[in-house]
Amino acid sequence: MGKVYVNEEVCIGCGLCEVYCKLQHSVTKDLVKAFKREFPAPLPRLRVEEKGAVSFSTRCQHCDDSPCARACITGALTYNRETGTVEFDEERCVGCWTCVLVCPYAAVNRDTLKGKTLRCDLCGGEEIPACVLNCPNEALMYVETPQRQESTV
Repeated sequence: MGKVYVNEEVCIGCGLCEVYCKLQHSVTKDLVKAFKREFPAPLPRLRVEEKGAVSFSTRCQHCDDSPCARACITGALTYNRETGTVEFDEERCVGCWTCVLVCPYAAVNRDTLKGKTLRCDLCGGEEIPACVLNCPNEALMYVETPQRQESTV
């Protein structure tokens, strides 16, 4: 697995990362159908922040210490040491939004229609996340991270 990094110096705030994130998580995987006909409409697992000339994409950082997973009252969020990702079990989520409150990156979103947490899943194990593949300025980079070795001591 890897992590997505952003280079805000080349991000133009176009929002294509949001568009392709929505498309990746849509039912039809068809751009027009996903945005015009699907109900419920697909939601992005990231958002573009803009402040003057600076813009950048914000998403789950899959933190090693995972404040969201530690705070999750039902265990719907767990940190997987093997993959280095925070995993989400939608069935266990009760929509308490505690994870939203504790995320230091403000990267956990809410699906208010379903009453569930919504966060980056790195496109479900795709080789490269859709946001990275479709960033026109290569402001998003996917970097493979080494597997953690468990201590035997």
